[in-house]
Amino acid sequence: MIMSTSPFTKQLASRFARIALGHVRREYPNKPGHVLSADADARTPSALHPVFYGSFDWHSCVHSYWLLTRVLRRFPTADVAHDIKTLFDEQLTPEKVAGECAYFSEPAARGYERPYGWGWLLKLAAELGALRENPWRDAVAPLADVIVARFTDFLPRATYPVRVGTHFNTAFGLRLAADYAATMPDRTFAALLSDTALRWYGEDRACPAWGEPSGDDFLSSALIEAECMHSVAPPAMFSGWFDAFLPELRAGMPATLFLPATVSDRSDGKIAHLDGLNLSRAWCWRALAGALSDDDPRREIMNEAAARHIDAALPHLADDYMGEHWLASFAALALDGA
Repeated sequence: MIMSTSPFTKQLASRFARIALGHVRREYPNKPGHVLSADADARTPSALHPVFYGSFDWHSCVHSYWLLTRVLRRFPTADVAHDIKTLFDEQLTPEKVAGECAYFSEPAARGYERPYGWGWLLKLAAELGALRENPWRDAVAPLADVIVARFTDFLPRATYPVRVGTHFNTAFGLRLAADYAATMPDRTFAALLSDTALRWYGEDRACPAWGEPSGDDFLSSALIEAECMHSVAPPAMFSGWFDAFLPELRAGMPATLFLPATVSDRSDGKIAHLDGLNLSRAWCWRALAGALSDDDPRREIMNEAAARHIDAALPHLADDYMGEHWLASFAALALDGA
């Protein structure tokens, strides 16, 4: 077992990257979220998506590219770096990205991958932007522009947030998009994300987390909301908001947030989501603990919770393809994202 005390080492990063390289161009099985408007729309995944056709679904392929970019940026001399660069040279080209942009131009694709895939695409663009000078950043930029435009159109019209623990969670989408806004930097977009988060979540108090975990959660609706606010709210405001949002944290309450989820069947795609819940909780716990002062007693409680969640999930990243096609990205967030 790889214990939670393990850092995000070159060896571990290479292991994650090898998992991702094994499926980013594996076209089948595939779960398209594709709307058919005519017979001609019945096409294969690679015909629909010249870049992101692997990894079972579009969003998992996108965040697997993010993972590979992260590994390349953190460990440019890793033995896997050559294979990552070869993949990027072949896939992240202006012509293929133009095909992805064309897909989003279709009227039926207006809400495609909103907000989960949108957020991950912008996080990929942010990671490419943080990488040393590279041709792939400019190639992906037009698609990032499309997604920023989608967010900019959608957020002012979205009266309510979505608080589920799956792909439709709006706090997660905002949180990933915030990394892009900060990296570019794009102050106008950052302001939109901040204003939206404050409108949706700014008055939330005493979160009970009573619905967690649900049977197919891979996000904690409570913790990702807190991490979203951490990323976009003014620091002076966040401290008081966080105290009020989880007021009994010192006592280990709500207790459900501190207990790793049990995964009973990793061959079931929905139940396998719970490994992702454990990893995404660990990411949030570590990031939120880092926002507190060094002498805050909650830090130790939160970091211990993160360690328990990592230990519960990390040995199972490749137990079955239902988890293998996406979990390594969440493991990288948990170990290296705080």
